[in-house]
Amino acid sequence: MRFRNLAAFGGALVAGAICGSLIGPRPAEAVAREIIELQRDVTSLLQGQKDLSTQLTQDHTVMRTLLEQSNDTVGKLNGTMSGLQKSVQDVQANSGARLDTMSTQVQGLSDNLEEIKSRLGKLNQQLVDLQNTVQSLDAKVSGGAAPAGVVPSGNPSSSTTQPSGSAPPLAAASPSGAAPSADTLYSNGLRDITSGKYDLARSEFQDYLKYYGDTDLASNAQFYLGEIAYSQRQYSESVSEYDKVLTNYPKSFKLAPARLKKGMALLELGQKTQAIKELREVVKRYPGTEEERRARAKLKELGVAASAA
Repeated sequence: MRFRNLAAFGGALVAGAICGSLIGPRPAEAVAREIIELQRDVTSLLQGQKDLSTQLTQDHTVMRTLLEQSNDTVGKLNGTMSGLQKSVQDVQANSGARLDTMSTQVQGLSDNLEEIKSRLGKLNQQLVDLQNTVQSLDAKVSGGAAPAGVVPSGNPSSSTTQPSGSAPPLAAASPSGAAPSADTLYSNGLRDITSGKYDLARSEFQDYLKYYGDTDLASNAQFYLGEIAYSQRQYSESVSEYDKVLTNYPKSFKLAPARLKKGMALLELGQKTQAIKELREVVKRYPGTEEERRARAKLKELGVAASAA
């Protein structure tokens, strides 16, 4: 019985030892190895974090440098664009002034041609009249009759008497102090306005209107007074001169350009509403003309319709 109890007690001790060995703490060497591995992992993580921070710092520096370079480039581009915009505005302003000057010169040349045609027509008619007179005289002389209107040779004044019906001389000296001829005043005015001598041209056209205000070219002279004022940037005066063309010469062929240039002058004066009204009148009254085309272009530039709604 005792032996059996001792055997049971020994078995219990062995079992306890085995269980203690299974559930007891690990050896110190294993724990140290795990701690070393954990430290190595932490060190690796810290180094990775440090490398990542360094890389982020470098990337931030690069990005800041690139941003500064971009800002500098944008600033230079803005400066260049501002310069280009100013240059374009200057070119547009100069082009507008040159176009106005060229338009005035072209109109002057056109009027010169018209005047030359008129003179040639008058000369041709005078030559025809002179030829008819000579033929009439020849016929009378051949028939043995004295030419009508000719004083017999015994009269001392016969050398100064002009045959009846003959044409007047093509050029005659004007009396001292008399006004220049209409052709001279008008031709000189056109010559001076096309060469930029505006003050002299103004005086000549004013004299033309003073002495020959009822001739066919009077409306042209009045129109050129408006052109001279416009070229000298005296826009209020130019509007007044153009109005005189529109009011005093209702049959003039300068009505379309006078109304167009009046509208342009009003724009220069800042009277946009009145200017648009005049430009629309050009479109309405003078279809198919160069003035209508220019008026439409200006209205489009102003962003308004060519006709009132």
